[in-house]
Amino acid sequence: MLLAVALGACGRSAPERVVAAQAQTPAAAQSRPDRGDPTTNWSDERIRDFWKQVEAGASLKPAAWPNGATAAVALSFDFQMGTVYEPSPAASTNTNSQYDGRVGLPRVLKVLDKHSVPASFFVTGVTATFYPDVIKQIVASGRHEIGVHGWIHENNTSVSAEEEGRLLAKAIAALEAATGKRPVGYRSPSWAFSAATLDLLRKNRFLYDSGMMADDEPYEILVGGQRTGLLEVPVEWMRDDAMYYPRQNPHTPDEVFDVFRAEFDKAYEEHGLFQVTMHPRISGHRSRAAMLDKLITYMKQRPGVWFATHEQVARYVTHPK
Repeated sequence: MLLAVALGACGRSAPERVVAAQAQTPAAAQSRPDRGDPTTNWSDERIRDFWKQVEAGASLKPAAWPNGATAAVALSFDFQMGTVYEPSPAASTNTNSQYDGRVGLPRVLKVLDKHSVPASFFVTGVTATFYPDVIKQIVASGRHEIGVHGWIHENNTSVSAEEEGRLLAKAIAALEAATGKRPVGYRSPSWAFSAATLDLLRKNRFLYDSGMMADDEPYEILVGGQRTGLLEVPVEWMRDDAMYYPRQNPHTPDEVFDVFRAEFDKAYEEHGLFQVTMHPRISGHRSRAAMLDKLITYMKQRPGVWFATHEQVARYVTHPK
């Protein structure tokens, strides 16, 4: 059920997910070998080797945050205006994609501007290509970061390595053309990784990824037990607005506030990082934007809170001062 909700958060309707699950591509099937080869049959050595493929290195949680701050807050938004979810241009999910930048983004930016806090926006390449003026709204304040969120919110596990590389290069070029800066951060659409994704990120010289969940704090990604130099600013479904605001039976904004507040409070107590993932087409609705305003107000009342982009967090934990 969680996977279904998660994919739904990325804009696909339930019927599409069922069809996709029933007609998997070879690449998708290879990403889940346990479906045809139960892990209960695996040898101990195979299990050990599986976990050696991609691991979390030591926590990079610093002894202190900049200027002696007690905790760090990294707000992020996955922004995919222009993603085509269904073949019909009048499909409701497609109009929701338009809401993303037409209403949701301006409302979110207004809240961030009110508090003068930065955020990281992980943006699809089609957004930058077809809606460059919307990108200008994000970078206008000079506070926010633009990272890569795929080309058209493709699932990396459903395309070949060559196609994944082509789409990634196209997305990087589109964002660089729109912003004048090559993006250093990456968040895979639907947080889906193929066997080629990490290698592509290293080849394209990304500073960090933000789509894995091995820790609450930043860490370096290990591949085959070896250091990669690629940092992870981890995410978590529990800190993703899409988990709480599905199309049917969503939680109330007050309920979501309670969860995010508790997550922040514990991060503050542990002198750690509070990272959260949101979407302008979800948290940009009126009542939910009001919740974001309330959450930022609450966090700013605590002394010693450093609001930073994911890039700033990644650079600081690499070279703490």
